[in-house]
Amino acid sequence: MIDVAADLVRSFPAPIVAGVLTAAVCAALGVFVILKRVVFIGIALSETAACGIAAAWMLGLPPMAGAMAATLAAVLLLAGPFESRRIPRDAMLGIVFVATSSLALLLVSGSGFGLQEIRALLYGDLILAGWPDAALLAAVLLPCAAALALFGRPILYTFLDREAAAVLRVRPAAWEALFFLLLGAVEAAASQTAGTLLVFCHLVVPASMALMLSRRLYVVLAIAVAGAVVATVTGMAVSYRHDLPTNQTVAAVSVALLVAAALAKGLAGLLRARHRP
Repeated sequence: MIDVAADLVRSFPAPIVAGVLTAAVCAALGVFVILKRVVFIGIALSETAACGIAAAWMLGLPPMAGAMAATLAAVLLLAGPFESRRIPRDAMLGIVFVATSSLALLLVSGSGFGLQEIRALLYGDLILAGWPDAALLAAVLLPCAAALALFGRPILYTFLDREAAAVLRVRPAAWEALFFLLLGAVEAAASQTAGTLLVFCHLVVPASMALMLSRRLYVVLAIAVAGAVVATVTGMAVSYRHDLPTNQTVAAVSVALLVAAALAKGLAGLLRARHRP
């Protein structure tokens, strides 16, 4: 496996850089997504980005411009307070998901491309990423990661106890809006290269594993980022070695790590229980 990984690095350095960047930043954001309990927003925004890509392609515009415009429009719709509305945020997320996922395919259904080409255009393939894709990801994802590192504490306060944050003058609405804008920008940049499934996987699976293993925020963030990066590199190596679809293989490895962590934690708990007097 080490030889395969080394050969992968030599043959596909740009996809590895793109994959590691996407994994690390999405996993860090995913911790906050789970704490906020808006997991479905990941898949909804990914589909929105795909819809924006399709619209931009039909209009002859850069795909990233379409993805960013559509995703940020959805973020503005979803970032507001939903406590006093009759339609909850989860229902609105479902509406956005259904609308954008169907509209994306409708926009390109009249093109001359085949189904596989359409799926590649809309949902990406990590192994096909080039250095321009990696550079674009870095230009968007790294500033978003820096903003999350700087403002993670007030965002966390807002997510855990909105009323207490308001009492402390943390301005929960502003911090929620900032987080959703960061999430939307990352989703728009990552979805075209990494694809809907893989971006959603990085948002949910590594963060779930980390929150299962620790309760300290910085430890959780470290575990989530490390788990996502390990799963990405391992999945790409397995995909390269056995000629498997890259995005799906990385997602499967991520889930396998989660299951392994859950089994290890359960076994450790049984051993501790046996040794108690």
